[in-house]
Amino acid sequence: MKPVALYYRMLKYQPENLARLEREFELEILDTPAQDTTELLGRVDVLFAPLGYMVDQVKIDACPNLKAIVSNTTGHPHIDVEYARSKGIYVACLKFAQDFLGSITPTAELTWGLIIALTRNLWPACRSVLAGQWDRRPFGSPSMLSRLSLGIIGHGRLGTLVARYGRAFGMTVRYYDPYVASSSEGAERMESLIDLVSSSNVVTLHVPHEKETEGMVSRELLAAFKPGSYLINTARGELLDWGALLDAMQSGHLAGAALDVFEGEFVPGFAEQFPEHPVLRYAREHDNLIFTPHIGGSTVDAWRLTEAHAIEMALAHLRGTGRLPSAETSTL
Repeated sequence: MKPVALYYRMLKYQPENLARLEREFELEILDTPAQDTTELLGRVDVLFAPLGYMVDQVKIDACPNLKAIVSNTTGHPHIDVEYARSKGIYVACLKFAQDFLGSITPTAELTWGLIIALTRNLWPACRSVLAGQWDRRPFGSPSMLSRLSLGIIGHGRLGTLVARYGRAFGMTVRYYDPYVASSSEGAERMESLIDLVSSSNVVTLHVPHEKETEGMVSRELLAAFKPGSYLINTARGELLDWGALLDAMQSGHLAGAALDVFEGEFVPGFAEQFPEHPVLRYAREHDNLIFTPHIGGSTVDAWRLTEAHAIEMALAHLRGTGRLPSAETSTL
């Protein structure tokens, strides 16, 4: 008898991964967790967990047969992992698959694309050409990247990749991470966040969203940024004080920012409130604030591989094998 799995259409898994779910599970499909029923949750063995909907003690207790929670994300702010584990429930989250994640690079690649787009004024330059103008002079960058310093907050998988790219561009690279004593890419370790941002022309964020990291880029820290510096965030919107960010942009203290994330983007009702957000209004009227809609991990091959790996983590647990395929050999 196949285990019962509850999947939500809002996750938008790739067709081959959906086909795998249909083969391996008695699959129940809803649009969002808002459609959950007590009867259905009571039968579920495996629960797929989209961001924006808490799998907390209440939901876990509503699933008496639950054996695994699956999330193809690199963080788990939406899952009470401690409580799940206390109930003997396995959490198949990519945060716990660091060897696999070492082969997943698109977020670091987008980070570098945003650095170039922001510092080289690509967005306004492109719009100027589309308007029929061919003049390079309004879009000169203040400096070559090879003359700038790069500050990386968080020196794990993504921070290390970004440090490698920064070194390839000839930048001075520094990082802050209380859990990483030295850099395999030769980046200089700084003793505090303030030391890092006050000595960097470009600052990029690569830390997970946890309770202790919320608002870490605070008003106080933004005030310590080097005047005329740039901020890049492809991590989570909750890491920023958005009011302080707006003030730093309006005052000119920051020369620019490029953000692939937004505060509250996974909270129900975000889509209705987002268009009138004051930071978005600023971006509509200025060229030095770039937004992309959380596309850091958005390559089709990365979607396919991360979804498949999360599924396989859960299946390995159910089988009791613990054996997983590598990203290179997986055919899921």
